[in-house]
Amino acid sequence: MISTAFPYLTLLIFIASLLVYLEHKTKVKLFEYLPAIVILYFSVMTLSTLELWTKTDEITATYKAFKSNLLPAMIFLMLLQSDIRKILKLGKKILLTFFLASISISIGFIIMFALLHNFFEDQSWKAFGALSGSWMGGTGNMLAIQEALALPDSKMAYVLLIDSIDYAIWVMILLALVPFAKQFNKWTKADGSVLETLSFKLDNSKKEKNINFPTLFILLGLALMVSLLAQNIAPLLPTTSFLTTTTWIVLLATTAGILLGMTPLSKEASAVPLANIMLYFIIALIASRANFSELNEAPLYIFAGFVIILIHASMMLIFAKLFKLDLFSLGVASLANIGGVASAPILAGAYNKALIPIGVLMAMMGYIVGTFMGFGVSQVLKIIAG
Repeated sequence: MISTAFPYLTLLIFIASLLVYLEHKTKVKLFEYLPAIVILYFSVMTLSTLELWTKTDEITATYKAFKSNLLPAMIFLMLLQSDIRKILKLGKKILLTFFLASISISIGFIIMFALLHNFFEDQSWKAFGALSGSWMGGTGNMLAIQEALALPDSKMAYVLLIDSIDYAIWVMILLALVPFAKQFNKWTKADGSVLETLSFKLDNSKKEKNINFPTLFILLGLALMVSLLAQNIAPLLPTTSFLTTTTWIVLLATTAGILLGMTPLSKEASAVPLANIMLYFIIALIASRANFSELNEAPLYIFAGFVIILIHASMMLIFAKLFKLDLFSLGVASLANIGGVASAPILAGAYNKALIPIGVLMAMMGYIVGTFMGFGVSQVLKIIAG
């Protein structure tokens, strides 16, 4: 039974690092269907359910300190790689498709919750608010909204269940549709030459610098300083029922990441591994406070996720016909929102390897807008919940 901070933190970091190592070094089929970050959550949650550690004052204080201080730093580092100037080069039609996907997902959340909210427990709007951040951005956006809404860590299991099961099936469906692109584009009367032109315009070569000790160190220091400044400035700003101090911390870190993402720092490759280390550690921390005995509504949440995807897909079909959109743009825009940078490039590459940069850049757009749009959806869900 663990009752002190150091073994508690050591075990969480070891499990996270082991899973990441196994995912990258082995060819275990499990990782093809469940990302390491999902396996991490439920592995740590299992140990928490078995009470391998106790919630002593020391462990609780350590958990709160690491989570609250690392989250703004992680948000900053994740957005640092999103140079908005590169994203704007995608052109009006690609950007339109991305935002249509975001809007349809938002509407999917709102319609689903309006129909089913009476079947869920109180405060369920917070769980779906966090999920909306993930499905319009990524895991980092989800964690940002969770923190801002004060969603209990025990309820994050529902969010990750939907985010893994429903998302995995949606990815498989979109990949299965790739061979039907010509027929679909003929139906929508889409102009396929736009993508060919765009793929030549975008620079496919990676201009990121190599990871090295000086940049790794300065980015770590910079990220922690952004976290410190955000936490000290936020209490000085005006608050409302929507703009709480925690929300301000998230928004300040987000803004810092977007602004510095337009500087040479965005080309430093060190930001990505640093952000991912923090992401995995925060997920492990959250899972360490969860318990399987609290997952009594899992099937309903999973069903709700499919309802959201169904509404999203139906609306995207209507948009495709109205705006003459091609299947590639629709699919990648959908995955750039729901799957993020982990899956949008994979789908783009299934069409043509030259189109992979489009998938990456669209997913980066999700990082930028996911938190803001997720906050908006959360407030609508809160109103519906009454």
